[in-house]
Amino acid sequence: MIGLISATAAGAAARDRLAAAWPDRTRVYDGPVGDAVRRAFAECEQLVCFLATGAVVRLIAPLLGDKASDPGVVCVDEGGRFAVSLVGGHGGGANELAREVGELLGAEPVVTTATDAVGVPGLDTLGLPVEGAVAAVSRALLDGEPVALHNESGWPLPPLPVAGEGAYGIRVTDRLVEPVPEREVVLRPPTLVVGVGASKGAPVEEVLELIEGSLREAKLSSKSIAHLATVDAKAQEPGIVAAAERLGVPLVTHSAEELAAVEVPNPSDAPLAAVGTPSVAEAAALIGGGELLVAKRKSAARPAMATCAVVRRPARGRLAVVGLGPGARDLLTPRAKAELRRASVLVGLDQYVDQIRDLLRPGTRILESGLGAEEERARTAVAEARKGQAVALIGSGDAGVYAMASPALAEASDDIDVIGVPGVTAALAAAAILGAPLGHDHVSISLSDLHTPWEVIERRVRAAAEADIVVTFYNPRSRGRDWQLPKALAILAEHREPATPVGVVRNASRPDGSARLTTLAALDPATVDMMTVVTVGNTATRDIAGRMVTPRGYRWQEGTK
Repeated sequence: MIGLISATAAGAAARDRLAAAWPDRTRVYDGPVGDAVRRAFAECEQLVCFLATGAVVRLIAPLLGDKASDPGVVCVDEGGRFAVSLVGGHGGGANELAREVGELLGAEPVVTTATDAVGVPGLDTLGLPVEGAVAAVSRALLDGEPVALHNESGWPLPPLPVAGEGAYGIRVTDRLVEPVPEREVVLRPPTLVVGVGASKGAPVEEVLELIEGSLREAKLSSKSIAHLATVDAKAQEPGIVAAAERLGVPLVTHSAEELAAVEVPNPSDAPLAAVGTPSVAEAAALIGGGELLVAKRKSAARPAMATCAVVRRPARGRLAVVGLGPGARDLLTPRAKAELRRASVLVGLDQYVDQIRDLLRPGTRILESGLGAEEERARTAVAEARKGQAVALIGSGDAGVYAMASPALAEASDDIDVIGVPGVTAALAAAAILGAPLGHDHVSISLSDLHTPWEVIERRVRAAAEADIVVTFYNPRSRGRDWQLPKALAILAEHREPATPVGVVRNASRPDGSARLTTLAALDPATVDMMTVVTVGNTATRDIAGRMVTPRGYRWQEGTK
């Protein structure tokens, strides 16, 4: 929960905007400011104070205890110009909260954490449990001292300025090892899957003792548990459910049929009779593949009511397919920015790389190529992910719309994790400029016949024309393809009036962009190029005050025709 505190009417106005935008995340604290801050500090994970920084410093100073447990505090000036990450930048999430508040209020986020200032990932912000000398190793990274990386699991990480050898070290491991005091950080990747079986009514203490004891004896860290796994029939078993909750990991269940198909070293007739599979613990742990580190073992209670097995799943590379939007920086989504900063390898068209080069962390490896190499880029991105890298494959607009998602996913198999990051498409950006042309059913059609036969494209255009659907044409015309757009417009003209509104937008959202509203009869295809999208209205689309509008329904109010 985020506590919101203000002292003036101006601060309260900005506070209320946050409260309205995040009703489930925020709580307003009224009353005397000092009392409000003390209550929020004790009750919330984060605070946003609409006060002067000096006032906030004095109010929270007596309350500060440990950076690992103190809430993150963001201070917003009463003019709403700056959102300052004041306390708990990493551990308390104040840095990211300052950015979120800034996005919402139009304020400039102010982040002074050293690693953020120079673009080095904070070791406590990588999404992995961390132990050891975080401050000392981070300082060594910032000072340019050699820091060795020992990634035992091969887990994908963002770029880190590390060396082969050094006095300081970062170890990525699921083994139960202690970091070297003042010299080492240990990161715990989620590599372990714990399969669990239990009799009805098995106590949570028995299940937990079995899991934690098994890991301890195998010299494995419980912080590297990815999830607990069991059979569907035990999905609501209180002891298993509570064990997952106490460990802070998901509970994943599988059908008895799926588990019965997994080859295990220790099958048994008891679970076969009870739930329909000769193995629960081992099969549930092994179903995704991996190395069996702890074979099925029973709890120490008599009679034993729980079993478990532990598997180390192989590290998986990560491929984020990122849509950059139509080109304007403010239409690049926060999620896209986060993925770009998370990637250790970036793959993309050279002109798209140039758009976002400044957002990449130092050390990001860039693999760029020119026009016409889409399949090559897709293969390269997948190959890098298969090496265990964190890869971002970029495309314009939305990566799934005439962009890189299709070739990448056609190349990828289930041996890597694939994350789709949506973006604002050229059609949507153009529509926002034109007015509301996509208010009813609409379709996007590419007129490029380089990969699709013209006969197929023409059939789609005719179908859209006959169905009276608004059409946005991508790739409408180039120097080598100058007849396709006139042909498509002629097909639409068979079903629509000459005065049908047509929007022509070039470089939507970019500084050199242009837009104009014309008609089906008046549009000159020679004025259109590959940087343009052409939106043709349906029979209900109107030019209203210079804006292209398609009503949500096909019935207009009386007197508007």
